Amino acid sequence: MLDERQAVEQARRGHEAAWRYLYEGHAGFVFRLAVRTTGDRAAASDVVQETFARAAAGIGRFRGESSFRSWLARIAINETTNWVRRRARRRELAIERADHVAAGDRPDEGAVRRDMAERALAFARTLPPQQRDALILRTTEGLTYGEIARALRTSEGSVRVSYHHAIRKLREHFGVEPAAESRGPEHDEECNELGGSER
Repeated sequence: MLDERQAVEQARRGHEAAWRYLYEGHAGFVFRLAVRTTGDRAAASDVVQETFARAAAGIGRFRGESSFRSWLARIAINETTNWVRRRARRRELAIERADHVAAGDRPDEGAVRRDMAERALAFARTLPPQQRDALILRTTEGLTYGEIARALRTSEGSVRVSYHHAIRKLREHFGVEPAAESRGPEHDEECNELGGSER
């Protein structure tokens, strides 16, 4: 059975089975990233296809200095950013305020959480690109700061700053009190607000 390193080496030589292995292993990740960034499932499907087409064309430049997943994330982010720019004039970025729930109502907790996750993602899409990408990759995909830095081609310190600016803006937007300083990222409420990792 192939491992990822072997699959990448074989993909460089044009082996179709290796590309199929890499596609099956990472297409879901690219789709989730794209749909959370664009908010459009059809666009996300296009991003997946374009990302892998560009990866196939550029696999010779992948030297293994980062994980294949981080390298692929960089391509996917470029593609989603291009999509966002092309559709910028048609997007509606405003988030409608939730209707007040009548005192006697008992809303489904799962539905409320899903609604808040969608609102949080919609707000994330209004952030500057690096803040948006750091927030989505960290909270929904669980990438480390180092992995995100490699995907965004920046420093880990820059990613940390972008992430924490995004978290602060997210909290301010939803009127959430800042978390205690002692809590680590693995306990951040934002992971719940953005839907959590699907890895």
